[in-house]
Amino acid sequence: MTCHFIPPYLLRQLATKAGDERVGPSPQSTLEVDEAFRLHRTTAARGLQTAVAPSTADRIIHTANNTQTLPGEVARTDEQPPVGDLAVDEAWDSSAQVWDLFDQIFGRASMDGQGTTLSVTVHYGVNYDNAFWDGQQLVFGDGDGKIFDRFTKPMDVLAHEFTHGVTQFTAALGYQDQPGALNESVSDVFAAMTKQRALDQTADQADWLIGEGLFLPSVKAIALRSMKDPGTAYDDPLLGKDPQVGSMADYVDTNEDNGGVHLNSGIPNRAFALASIAVGGRSWDQTGKAWYDALTGGEVNSTTDFAGFAQATINSSTRLFGADSAVTQQISAAWTEVGVLGARTAPAQPETDGAGAPTDGPLPVTKVAVKRTGGFAGHTRTGELDLLSDPQGEEVRNLLLSVDLQDLLVSPPTPDRFTYTVEYGQSRLVVPEQDLTPELDRVVRMVLGD
Repeated sequence: MTCHFIPPYLLRQLATKAGDERVGPSPQSTLEVDEAFRLHRTTAARGLQTAVAPSTADRIIHTANNTQTLPGEVARTDEQPPVGDLAVDEAWDSSAQVWDLFDQIFGRASMDGQGTTLSVTVHYGVNYDNAFWDGQQLVFGDGDGKIFDRFTKPMDVLAHEFTHGVTQFTAALGYQDQPGALNESVSDVFAAMTKQRALDQTADQADWLIGEGLFLPSVKAIALRSMKDPGTAYDDPLLGKDPQVGSMADYVDTNEDNGGVHLNSGIPNRAFALASIAVGGRSWDQTGKAWYDALTGGEVNSTTDFAGFAQATINSSTRLFGADSAVTQQISAAWTEVGVLGARTAPAQPETDGAGAPTDGPLPVTKVAVKRTGGFAGHTRTGELDLLSDPQGEEVRNLLLSVDLQDLLVSPPTPDRFTYTVEYGQSRLVVPEQDLTPELDRVVRMVLGD
């Protein structure tokens, strides 16, 4: 399982503002780094391991020194004092906070519950606008310094990615449609609990923001997402308005972002926030324990939808606190409030591209279009190349003709990882970054602007 932090709709919006001095080349730099990452290593889901040396330490922070080499050089490990590198020390502090939440509150040692050493790499790539869990370790970029700050700066980014690992080792929620939105939401839920515990906040004192501080001050944003009020985290000329939804009445039915996993995750996010605030006290004491029990109790699996997960949390709360308890009643009321209970089928909404615009029909055969979606912040990047007028047109055409669709292996989508859609005439390929062939890798580089 590989999970990037940036979601798809933001990059599309930034791509339309490519002339703005705040945008610069960094979205493209991130694209190139991720494609190179795919060429040098594949995900754990395909059977290969990250080259992290065995260790008895709880946590090891590495630095890639702005290269793409993983895991990189050891920068800090157990018993060492701060080293003076902000990213290294932030990753150390944040990893301690999420490790302690799972260990001390839920009795879980590390992601796998076996106390396996947590490996974290910072300073990955140059101006890399993302963070991800690759199935073996956590990886963080420094941001572009124009829109994004360091991805280690908000502690809940690391907690979010850590929880993707917990989900991988427990319910193994898929990363498509409602299971995928639940996968994203579970990471936000435990990230919020980690942040609130670190700040010693009760549920009603918390701001319920995810990624606060990730955007630089010039961006009109309070955070990347709001769990309590989905759709209100940002409204900026470059980013557009936060498109996340918080009710089944607004459920987005789309092919983008693996079925809108970052858009629709606002619905279960809001249910958890509503329930926690209504129950009162600290979110991890009661509501959080019901969520953890549901995630690990065997009732939730890779295909569980919103309604199935809602029922699992109610069943867990009943076991833990009783059917007539305020906790169970408020959890049920929250799922009802967001329209999940009694609404297994999402209302039919027009398919969108993740930014609210209707998807286009098939492209003329003279053009090739490439769209990159996914990632933690939901950036979507698009490009189009005219095969007749562009100097690279002939090369792109030949590359596409050389792709053997019968031999093209496409693995299941994974959390926060990029996905590429390549459209050529009536042909439409949707390929995760880890499955790009060298030919498709070259195509997406040229069309998106190498």
